[in-house]
Parts: sequence; C-alpha cells; structure tokens
Amino acid sequence: MDTDGMTTAEHLDTIDRLRATGFPAAPEGGPGRGGGPGHLLVTLGRTRDFWDDDGSGREEAADQIGAEYGALVQALTGRWGEPQVFAVGSLRDREFAGEEIPEPWGEVCTTTDHVHLWRVEGRWLVVYVAQWDEEFPYLLMAGVTVTDPP
Repeated sequence: MDTDGMTTAEHLDTIDRLRATGFPAAPEGGPGRGGGPGHLLVTLGRTRDFWDDDGSGREEAADQIGAEYGALVQALTGRWGEPQVFAVGSLRDREFAGEEIPEPWGEVCTTTDHVHLWRVEGRWLVVYVAQWDEEFPYLLMAGVTVTDPP
C-alpha cells in the first residue's frame, strides 16, 4: 500500500496546519486538496491506484488504510475526546432526491458511508476513508468546516 509514507504524527501535523489555514473565497481544488467558502478537505494517505484484474490486493489495502484510519481516530480522540460518528448515507439519498447538500458534506457523502467528527474551537474536524468507486484507491481524508452536518 502506498500511503505516502506518512505516520500518524505527520497526519496530526497536517491536520493542525489545515485547522490554521483560512478558507478560500471560491471553490478550488488541487492534487489531494480542495475547499471553498467555509471548508477545506485534504488527502492524508492513499492506497495504490489500481487493483489486479482479479481484484486481489483490494482487501489488504482496505485493511491497511482502515488501520491507519483507526490510529488517527485514536490519536484525535486523545486530543479532543470521543468523536461523533456520523452516517452520511442519508445525505447521499437526500442529494439523489434533489436536495442541495452544503459543502463539504455533499462531496463527503458521495465517497463514504460514515465519518468521525470533533467540534474544536468553533469548527468541525472530520476524518474518513473515501473511495470514489470500486476500482479507485482508498483515500484517508481530513477536513475542517464551519458548516454543521445537515
């Protein structure tokens, strides 16, 4: 698995920098980073880009990114207490039904089923594992937003 060789301590450092960064005035994106008014999202780690034709490697990658996610959640829990676990599947259903879901929640709900949330200094910190589709890599994601979960 390729997770950019980052450790949990490095993920925490990235999150600290993300929390200190101002929000962009207009939607923007770039490699491993996106944001807009009131929110920022960043990729902390990723699995390899492609699976073998028979799908081998997927389960191992899922296990490894899951372990990395668990370690990060544990470290953040040590800092800010127990997180809220927020299931975002209902947001995806509401979006498909035509409701406009505010960002970053609209993007988040298209790539995962649940997130861990902490309310820290007037902002939400969100961490989750994303995957755009079955053939794409798993991404360890973090975000900061002032927008309450809908």
